[in-house]
Amino acid sequence: MCGRFVITSAPEALRRLFGYLEQPNFPPRYNVAPTQPLPVVIIENGTRQFRLMRWGFIPAWVKDPRGFALLINARAETVTEKPAFKNAIRRRRCLIPADGWYEWSQSERKRPYFIHRRDGQPFGFAALAETWSGPNGEELDTVAIVTVAAAAGLATLHPRVPVTIASDDFGRWLDCAGEDAVDALALLAPPAEGEFVWHEVSARVNRTANDDARLILPISVEEAEAEREKPVKVSPRKRVAAASRDDGQGSLF
Repeated sequence: MCGRFVITSAPEALRRLFGYLEQPNFPPRYNVAPTQPLPVVIIENGTRQFRLMRWGFIPAWVKDPRGFALLINARAETVTEKPAFKNAIRRRRCLIPADGWYEWSQSERKRPYFIHRRDGQPFGFAALAETWSGPNGEELDTVAIVTVAAAAGLATLHPRVPVTIASDDFGRWLDCAGEDAVDALALLAPPAEGEFVWHEVSARVNRTANDDARLILPISVEEAEAEREKPVKVSPRKRVAAASRDDGQGSLF
C-alpha cells in the first residue's frame, strides 16, 4: 500500500519532468500523509496541468463525505469493477510526483523503511481523481494512489506496493481520450526487480508532525537497537478519519 511519501525534487525539475504549464514553487516535503493536499498532474483541455488535490478519494455519488471511509489507495486488480473507481480509471487518470515512499515491515514491531529509486530520480505514482460536488455547490478535488501486489524484494516489506509510472509512459497513463482504459491498464504492474532500493529509518516518521530531511536518513545501528528494545504499545484500532475531515492541515506546501 502507500500511506506516506516524499517529495524532495526541486519544483522546476518536476515541472520539466512532468511537462505541466504552471510554475508552482514549494519546499520539499518528507512526510506527506492522507487528508493533506497533494500535487497532481492531470490532462485538462488537452494539456498537462498541475493541481492540488486532497489525498482521500470521494466518489461523485457520495452524499455526505463525513460518513464515508477514507480511500487513499485503489487496488489495481479491481479498479475497473469497483463502483468508486470504475469511471475514474477511464476518465480521470492522473500522476502524483514523488521521490519515494515509506513502508512498515509486517513483523510484530512494525519498522519503517524509506523506498526510493536506485538512481535517485523522481517518478510518478499512478493515481485516480474525482471531483466531489456538495449540495450547496461546494467542490472538492480528491485523489487515490493505485496499488498492486508486490513482487520480489519489495514483497519482503509489504504485500502491496504503489504503481509507479516511468517518464516514458506518462503520456500513455494520462491520455483518457479513448473509450476504454486497456492501454493504461497494462501499466498497472509492480516495479521491476532492482529498480527501487530501501533502508530502515527512524520511527519519528510515525508522527505526521515530523517533516524534515532526517526522516529519510538510514537509521544507525544504535538507534535501531534502542527502538527495538522499547516496549510494544498495543492500542485499540482507530477508525480512519472521514474523507471530509481536514485535521487542521490546510495546505501541503
